[in-house]
Amino acid sequence: MSEIASSDLLHHRFYSHVDGRANETYLVQPTNGGQTTNYTFAQVYEQAARMAAHINTLGFEPQSKIAIISKNCAHFFMCELAIWMAGHVTVALYPTLAADTVEYILGHCEAKLIFVGKLDEGPWAEIQKGMPSAEETPRIAFPLAPKVDSPSWDSITSTTEPLAERPQVSPDDEALIIYTSGSTGQPKGVLHSFRTISAPTLGLVKMLSITKQDRALSYLPLAHGMDRWLSECLSLYSGHTIYFAESLATFVSDLGRARPTIFVSVPRLWLKFQLGIFSKLPKKRLDLFLKIPILSGIIKKKVLSGLGLDSVRFAGSGSAPIPAELLAWYRNLGLELLEGYGMSENFNYSHITKPGRGRAGYIGHPYDEVEHKLSDAGEILVKSPGTMVGYYKDAEKTAECFTEDGFLRTGDRGEIDSDGRLRITGRVKELFKTSKGKYVAPAPIENHINNDERIELSVVAGSGHPKTHAVIQLAEDLLPKLGQPGVKEEITAALEKLLAETNGKIEEFERLGFLVVTKDRWTIEGGHLTPTQKIRRGPIEDLYAPKLDGWYASGSKVIWED
Repeated sequence: MSEIASSDLLHHRFYSHVDGRANETYLVQPTNGGQTTNYTFAQVYEQAARMAAHINTLGFEPQSKIAIISKNCAHFFMCELAIWMAGHVTVALYPTLAADTVEYILGHCEAKLIFVGKLDEGPWAEIQKGMPSAEETPRIAFPLAPKVDSPSWDSITSTTEPLAERPQVSPDDEALIIYTSGSTGQPKGVLHSFRTISAPTLGLVKMLSITKQDRALSYLPLAHGMDRWLSECLSLYSGHTIYFAESLATFVSDLGRARPTIFVSVPRLWLKFQLGIFSKLPKKRLDLFLKIPILSGIIKKKVLSGLGLDSVRFAGSGSAPIPAELLAWYRNLGLELLEGYGMSENFNYSHITKPGRGRAGYIGHPYDEVEHKLSDAGEILVKSPGTMVGYYKDAEKTAECFTEDGFLRTGDRGEIDSDGRLRITGRVKELFKTSKGKYVAPAPIENHINNDERIELSVVAGSGHPKTHAVIQLAEDLLPKLGQPGVKEEITAALEKLLAETNGKIEEFERLGFLVVTKDRWTIEGGHLTPTQKIRRGPIEDLYAPKLDGWYASGSKVIWED
């Protein structure tokens, strides 16, 4: 068990910033049309202390579960602090969940109170269907919440005196539950203590030399462990400024406003950035300019400035594998993406590419105090200071996910090189068998396909068939061009070439028989993607199951779905 000083627990660290930097800006919240509200450390503390005092009047048992349903915003941070200061446990729900999942999570954790935050009208209408009535479970609305018939945050904090003293906690007190997005079955509640969220934060601060001068943009879902750690926990510890994104439409301007020094994203967004650059400056021209010494530095600076990433000193990618070619492209642009690997179950504190020590196709080395090894079946096993307390209310599943010697079973297959770097080769449960009796790992093949600039996502399948196949979703910027003369034919030829190139890089038994260009857009709301943009294989494969026989019978190399 990792030792950690009381002063290094996250909200104890936050108290120290309140004492030493009371009037400095901590959180920058966009409100409307580019306007922002700045919250100082003192203001954030006062808001949290007032809400904590109100929660105390509700008479909940210690360590009760309190839900937050909100997109990223300053009041999410304030609310989590308030819940902790009142001695309770936070349960954050994704702001795009279906009603049945909302109902399950709120019931499973026995939420005593629900904070409703910044939400879009469509998802909010769906979420409400899964919520208990306000009479059963009281609600409180954040300032940016949709219209909610319940007390508002401002009305409560304006009439409630703050806590008289600063509450302290012990490292092993429960802090939060993350309900895993998962690709199948009901979500599991990953329970963390203050120890298991604070120790990884301290480790990352030391490794990346995070200071109060850093800046970050919070936009990946805070309900997920990744941004909770990288935005909230890291800033509570180091006291650097956090900016929030207003909306998807304003994301680029939000980045420009924040000019982050720390920026982490998911592979899909790194690809979208690249495609956005190519739409303004075609790849061949950009490659040419980057080879000209006089122009190269100017172009690199202009591209990164246009993305709002010119001040970044640490850039990362996580949540899913990123193609090695995409990493090399950004490195050539002057941005070294350090790939991270982790799970909700170890609060993301597992592996990271260390600067100057990366290897193409490999995630990187374990963080400090992290041990790793492979099982006989090739499954990655990890022991980390961030390892969860367990799955909430599920001792059986908790026991199943640990080895006898205390290593967490990740469910991922991998390889470890002679320098200790980890390479992920796929999910243990994602392997499927073709009719020839050979097992295929789809993820590495998808990485080859997804590296093509025309493709946004792909799913490789073929269980029970003699050949594998891939269903692909074209990059969004190509869709308006498909009706233009010759464009479809040009893309078909390019995809036939991609098919041949991909098959040349993989084993004979893995080779793809054909590619299918789907007309569908896979979305979180449609159940095709997890909230962190990972593909849900089951729902996507079920979507196309009725068409498989026709596809295999066609004999075509590239099929355009009707």
